[in-house]
Amino acid sequence: MNNTNRVKVTRALALIGYFGIMAFLMLWIIKISPPQIPKSIALAISLLPLLLPLRGMLHGRVYTHSWAGFLALPYFAFGVDAAIHRTEKPWLGIVLVILSTVWFLASAYYAKFKKIANRDQNTQSHTPTPEG
Repeated sequence: MNNTNRVKVTRALALIGYFGIMAFLMLWIIKISPPQIPKSIALAISLLPLLLPLRGMLHGRVYTHSWAGFLALPYFAFGVDAAIHRTEKPWLGIVLVILSTVWFLASAYYAKFKKIANRDQNTQSHTPTPEG
């Protein structure tokens, strides 16, 4: 797999993990297992932090992917806690752990592969062509 394909695949996986967490948390809070606090407060607490990297993630910015992956870690921790302590529905936590892991790893690798692709593109554009 060449570097261009790696960039595309890792960006797609990062977006799947990112938007997957958004959609899954909305489903969890509204339908699957509503909390005892008002749903609007639970949605605000869980989804507002996810809006911070939205623009940069959609535009494929390397810096945003670099730091946004770390935003997945509290969701990972919450998923582990839910998987361990929710005896009636531990699968909710497992799904959240999987989505946050995909987001974290894909964001890190996207930043890595995108930097390599940019570096390779810059070296190719500045390479003098032999004149014959």
